[in-house]
Amino acid sequence: GGAQKRKRGGGKGPNNDLHRIVKLIMTRNLNPVIVFSFSKKDCEKYALELKREDYTDEVEKDLVSQVYSNAIESLSEDDRKLPQVEALLPLLKRGIGIHHGGLLPILKEIVEILFSEGLIKCLFATETFAIGINMPAKTVVFTNTRKWDGKEIRWVTSGEYIQMSGRAGRRGKDDRGVVIQMMDEKMEPTVCKGILYGDPDPLNSSYRISYNMLLNMLRVEDVDPEYLLRASFHQFQQESEAPALEIQADDAEKEANAIEIVPGGTDEDVSTVGEYFGMDRQLLLTQRKMMKIQRRPEHILPFVQSSGRLVDVTIEGENFGWGIIVRYKRKAGTGTAGSAGQAALNAEGPGHSIDVLLSCVDRHFDDTSPDAAMRREEDLTNLGLLWRGTAKHCRPSSAKDKPGIVSMREFTVGLDAIDRISAVRLFVPQDTKPTEARQNIMKSLKEVERRFPVGLPLLDPVKDLKINVGEFNKLLGRASELKERLASHKLSTDIDEDERLRRVGAYERKHDKMDIARALRREARSCQTMVMKDDLRRMKRVLKELGHVDGSGVIQTKGRTACEINTANELVVVELVFAGVFNDLTVEQCVALLSCMIFDEKSKDEEDPAQGLKSYLSGPYYKLIELARTVAKVAISCKIELNEDEFVDKFNPGLMEAVYAWCKGAKFIEVQKLTGTFEGSTIRSLRRLEELVRQLASASKSIGNLELQTKFEKGSELLKRDIVFCSSLYL
Repeated sequence: GGAQKRKRGGGKGPNNDLHRIVKLIMTRNLNPVIVFSFSKKDCEKYALELKREDYTDEVEKDLVSQVYSNAIESLSEDDRKLPQVEALLPLLKRGIGIHHGGLLPILKEIVEILFSEGLIKCLFATETFAIGINMPAKTVVFTNTRKWDGKEIRWVTSGEYIQMSGRAGRRGKDDRGVVIQMMDEKMEPTVCKGILYGDPDPLNSSYRISYNMLLNMLRVEDVDPEYLLRASFHQFQQESEAPALEIQADDAEKEANAIEIVPGGTDEDVSTVGEYFGMDRQLLLTQRKMMKIQRRPEHILPFVQSSGRLVDVTIEGENFGWGIIVRYKRKAGTGTAGSAGQAALNAEGPGHSIDVLLSCVDRHFDDTSPDAAMRREEDLTNLGLLWRGTAKHCRPSSAKDKPGIVSMREFTVGLDAIDRISAVRLFVPQDTKPTEARQNIMKSLKEVERRFPVGLPLLDPVKDLKINVGEFNKLLGRASELKERLASHKLSTDIDEDERLRRVGAYERKHDKMDIARALRREARSCQTMVMKDDLRRMKRVLKELGHVDGSGVIQTKGRTACEINTANELVVVELVFAGVFNDLTVEQCVALLSCMIFDEKSKDEEDPAQGLKSYLSGPYYKLIELARTVAKVAISCKIELNEDEFVDKFNPGLMEAVYAWCKGAKFIEVQKLTGTFEGSTIRSLRRLEELVRQLASASKSIGNLELQTKFEKGSELLKRDIVFCSSLYL
């Protein structure tokens, strides 16, 4: 009930808090205030909740009315009756404004003019208000610290926060600006510090080649597209990384050369160590492959399903040594991950996990800073109460650790974390949470390790685990052979164990450093090669396959047409022209079909976006989809990274009916009812559409198709009227 109450705007929800904050700002004379929100709908919702407030006097109300009526004089009588036009004036007269991309362009300009004149005391805006226009205020309020960026809901970056909070404080008027941050969730100190004091957003090149650009370069004699790529900022950024990588490679090589494997030894002594190291590495890899087979559920499950079994466990690269299995669990899929989750489950097979008691130390104890002293004392006091462990918070215990900080904790791991499985089993009580129970298990484990100083007996892969796989037998034979060769090697027979381990360890460190140096040099070389060279070659193949250029790269009629189009996907538009789709359509149908190329709002019906369209609109749309699939298939066959379904889904018929009605002379208020978008978004789409239609008229002229040219010129005339193309107040 409480949640629903908040949704409707009552109770003590965030909206009520915002109301109180704005009231406080007005009481303390900290206006004008800009309230930033990351949603158009939220801007309008918050503003309407303040409609009973009044922040202006009679003189200011008259001024607002005068400016507003003068501004909308250029609109027709019908356009002045638009809901957005009529709803905004009462708010503006009370000193409350709204500014976001969904507003009619003329209304946005009115709000900007009134705000700059100080007639709007409280403005609800999206973050675009903070960019490109100089509209400072005394106070800035953030309604949220997270935003949707098209992929995920994330914290605002330092650059975004500085840009918006920088609106607070007007030069020559205010001594200081006030920024109020509304918090609706816990924020970690590191996140907060990153937002307030973080580095500015990096300036990275987003340069990419388009087919239009490539065709225009191929059109001009002696112009090489590769030269343009080499001269790009993208290429400069990539090449600028190479010197630093070379320096890192040199440093790694110096460190490797400084490692002495055999003090005072010859090259032959070093190669002997290398030979031993190579065989030892091969044995390790062979044993890992063998363990992978042993860990298969059909072999290992009978031995891990009962508690008390001793297993050697490695978690995230850290070996925790021997632990005791407490319980076995089979992971059951909940079905909430949908088809993708089901596919992943099917690929991985049934999931299994085990709870293991492992000897560990809380990572807090490694922190020697004065700030951590109190936390360490608290941890020591509560050590017995903490029974759960994770690799993030705990590390393996070692002989150097004081007994007081070592504890047994329960870790949940998968079968792939098991390195070895012992033949030994211990008694484990049902409840291992009490401190005493875990301390007794630790004592039992130490006693077992004391009794087997050479090492705990392991389960035999063939006799116990019943592994009878040809592949495993081969690996077993290889492992036996490598062990024999290592035992008879010069390094094993002539040198004592400590010295052998030291030499092999030194060789391994040197080998790893040299590997790092080689990898860095490869990366440095790749940085110096031309960026997007492969993309360029593939795009040329696509153009050749679709007939835009011939075998020798000379531009054809199709290519000349595509040169004129840059507002929408030039390849699909050209296919529509040359397939004769526009020839049999009326002007209104042509323009409505082209709206699919520029409309990028979400479609209402995900399965069939054309559902509910009249046949005279759905027919051309399905032809467009068919041609789009053809283009996508050609691109994929030329090794261009592209998802066919995603590519086709970009062509959205959501605006077709509205555009058809607009071209037929319908009023904007009627057209708006046919769309599910804000008025401002509709106007922006219609303006982009008019630009595409003009480009097609120009393209038709360049190939000598006068009939199509006339059709598109007529389409441009039908679009350019009334509120959609009314002149700016700034001109």
